[in-house]
Amino acid sequence: MNEFTPEDPADMDTDFSYLVDAEDTGKRLDAVLAGQMDTLSRNRIQALIRAGEVTVDGAKIVEPKYRVNEGELLALSVPEAEEAEPQGEDIPLTIVYEDEHLIVVDKPAGLVVHPGAGNWTGTLVNALIHHCGDSLSGIGGVKRPGIVHRIDKDTSGLLVVAKTDLAHQGLSAQFADHGRTGPLERAYSALVWGAPSSLKGTIDANLARSLHNRQKIAVVKTSGRQAITHWQVKERFGPEDQPSLASLMECRLETGRTHQIRVHMAHIGHPLIGDQDYGAGFKTKVNRLDDPLKTVISEFSRQALHAGLLAFEHPATGETLKFESPYPADFANLLSALQKF
Repeated sequence: MNEFTPEDPADMDTDFSYLVDAEDTGKRLDAVLAGQMDTLSRNRIQALIRAGEVTVDGAKIVEPKYRVNEGELLALSVPEAEEAEPQGEDIPLTIVYEDEHLIVVDKPAGLVVHPGAGNWTGTLVNALIHHCGDSLSGIGGVKRPGIVHRIDKDTSGLLVVAKTDLAHQGLSAQFADHGRTGPLERAYSALVWGAPSSLKGTIDANLARSLHNRQKIAVVKTSGRQAITHWQVKERFGPEDQPSLASLMECRLETGRTHQIRVHMAHIGHPLIGDQDYGAGFKTKVNRLDDPLKTVISEFSRQALHAGLLAFEHPATGETLKFESPYPADFANLLSALQKF
């Protein structure tokens, strides 16, 4: 790194300085700084430039696309990360993996990921702020965990969260790519009503907010966002001479839309057991069952969905990390009851 160090560093109110060489002449200011610094994302650098934290030969430059010239001295000041607005809370977490860059947690059903309307406290973010403390170096200038993907409140399973701006940038790029060109994998176990006639398939159906209920998602034909789910039947339940009562399916996401698996499964006629939003029409089916299965399903208080596999490339080391989560007790109990049916 061609870093310029003045004779008296105390005379410079800066965290980083760089004397532009011939190779960088004519390039954008934000691009040059991003190329010299591997701890800040380009978006973060652009925000710092606009905030007046970058000078060129002592003059503030607030335009990221400014073209630099050979011999100019670039100086960047990075303000201390602000405290996160949500407060840390001592909420127990199951930590699967953690280092200075990121943390992987096994989220229990019932835990909301991010604070929002009606859930300003008691979330995974509150728990991570408390757990990580000063190891959060600042995402976008704020000491907060970097949420790059989410799973529903009542879905259990694996979630990776960035602790640094660099990790946030690298993980976000992988999730935006949906694993098409990298090692990102996301696989869910789902217990659904009935069973498809084939053993595997793909659902490619766009999703958008429902026009009838803005809290729900619906399949749409001509608008919305593309959503692709690959599914495979792992086990069918029920007497061999009758249509399957239910099945265990593995769903792999090629995209990651809100409620994607839940809506897609309902769309093909096999909603998740326990899904009150997209499978409520199957309640009558429960009433026709005999105990103990009837009781087990009736008492299952969430959608039967578990994020059991997560793989991605470590944004700092380049290593492929792969994690698997066992079924939580309620899911395992429901599966066992179905297997005995």
